[in-house]
Amino acid sequence: MTAGKTLAASLVALSLTASAAGPALAEDAVKIGFITTLSTTAGYLGEDVRDGFLLAVKEGGGKLGYVPVEVLVEDDNLKPATTRQIAEKMMQRDGVRLFTGMIFSNAVLAAVPAILEKNALFVGLNGAPSQYAGAGCHKNYFQTAWQNDSLHEATGQLATNLRYKRAVVLAANYPAGKDAIAGFKRFFKGEVTEEIYTRLDQTDFSAEIAKVRSLKPDVVFQAHSGGQGIAFLKQYAQAGLKDEIPMVLSEPSLEQRTVAATGPAAAGLLGSTHWNTDFDNPVNQKFVKAFTETYGRGPSVYASQGYDAALLIGAALRKTEGKLEPEAFRGAMLSSVVKLTRGSFRFGPNQHPVQAWYQVKAVAGSDGQVALKTGELIFGSHGDSHAEACKL
Repeated sequence: MTAGKTLAASLVALSLTASAAGPALAEDAVKIGFITTLSTTAGYLGEDVRDGFLLAVKEGGGKLGYVPVEVLVEDDNLKPATTRQIAEKMMQRDGVRLFTGMIFSNAVLAAVPAILEKNALFVGLNGAPSQYAGAGCHKNYFQTAWQNDSLHEATGQLATNLRYKRAVVLAANYPAGKDAIAGFKRFFKGEVTEEIYTRLDQTDFSAEIAKVRSLKPDVVFQAHSGGQGIAFLKQYAQAGLKDEIPMVLSEPSLEQRTVAATGPAAAGLLGSTHWNTDFDNPVNQKFVKAFTETYGRGPSVYASQGYDAALLIGAALRKTEGKLEPEAFRGAMLSSVVKLTRGSFRFGPNQHPVQAWYQVKAVAGSDGQVALKTGELIFGSHGDSHAEACKL
């Protein structure tokens, strides 16, 4: 077992046994089903959301909102069918009524129907497919990170602000990839000359990069996360296109661990984000320090999303005294005012975030390390384009 897994296991154990200052409002621990992706080249995404979430539990002495919690963590191996199977098992065997942790939208789409059919609760902290943001929204479904389209809408607006006229767009061929391109196109005022979809397990992008070269756009937008995103950035730079055809990126493709892994290949790239390590609000400063000290590495945006989701769940549990009756939990989630690492936040009418988005740039420091620096505001208070179709 690696040091990181050992630490994570100890934090899960802590969530079962430790007590915090303040009143315990529930006799038994609330079980939280945390199903995420911990293996494959995308495993670090799940690792970070898990560790951010468990940090909040650790800081509460095994509690969220003064309510004892038991966090049941399982790896879905990037297989949607496995995600659903784990959710069904947790409900039947463990009595879990509250779920979170899922990274990929295809996993959400596979498992959430089973969760909602049992009148259980789902609090998303990453993948947020459009199917649950509009007419298909549900009172037991909450999203605390963003809606899939919205983070790419910010990048489309960024490309418009930079006055690019012709774009080639690429994304993995699954629900979030399609939402990514739709979101980018919605706010990009130029012409999208080509849409290219790649396999979700693809790591060689030489054919796609050659096509980009032949099309000669003003800008490239590509939406690949985890190991895929790292591979694309490295191969794009190796092909000599980085300085020839600019690229704009959304948050999952230009986040802290991607930048650290790609180094010089990322330097100079521009993107959009709703959170960064350099946000100077007190909650974020505390979080960055505590995460780094606890895990021996700096946090990524995924870690911040895990931490923020835990804070929001904790606020709701405190109001309901640990009870998971859906209507009471929903009222508590929507009415809680919580200071998060990202700063300004509220739920929109579809129970998805309304928040600010910023430009970021990958900058090489004097030590040669590349880090993300927050720049201009892109959107001050932005929800998503599907909310008006939600009739909760």
